[in-house]
Amino acid sequence: MFKWMREIKREAQNILEKDPAAKSLWEVILVYPSIKSVIYYRISNKLYRRGRTTFARWIGQIGRRRTGIEIHPGATIGEKLFIDHGMGVVVGETAEIGDNVTIYHGVTLGGTGNTKEIKRHPTIGDNVVIGAGAKLLGPITIGDNARIGANAVVVKDVPENKTAVGIPAKIIEAKQKFKIAK
Repeated sequence: MFKWMREIKREAQNILEKDPAAKSLWEVILVYPSIKSVIYYRISNKLYRRGRTTFARWIGQIGRRRTGIEIHPGATIGEKLFIDHGMGVVVGETAEIGDNVTIYHGVTLGGTGNTKEIKRHPTIGDNVVIGAGAKLLGPITIGDNARIGANAVVVKDVPENKTAVGIPAKIIEAKQKFKIAK
């Protein structure tokens, strides 16, 4: 099996494990916008890293039109990203997303300012869950195993193993421990 086929299967298996609505690996591969957006991203990112930025952006925009998920080809994304429902997700150019991250619909990993050549977007650690409609803005860091509540507006770092909710987001103590499937 080709390396890219193994990668798609691994990404699809991750979605199948995390989404109780997913019934089969084939359903995930053929229907889910999350897997399609990651495939478009991986192709455009390779082109972007090779200096083919216009072509990379064009491929990325095709992915956006087909999935409703916009991932800039300059972003850095780890393994096993799951974008649940997906519509309206935006990931900026200098965003970094770790491994085993779950992002719900309407999330923005956005920049502040328009200065080039600097980090303008968030860095997301491993095993993070970002709730629907959350806006994470600027060069902030979200620590490993953190949780961001739905519709939170996060403009400051969130330490690992913490939960942030509200506008502007504040750290709260979770009443129960959450476990993410790996």
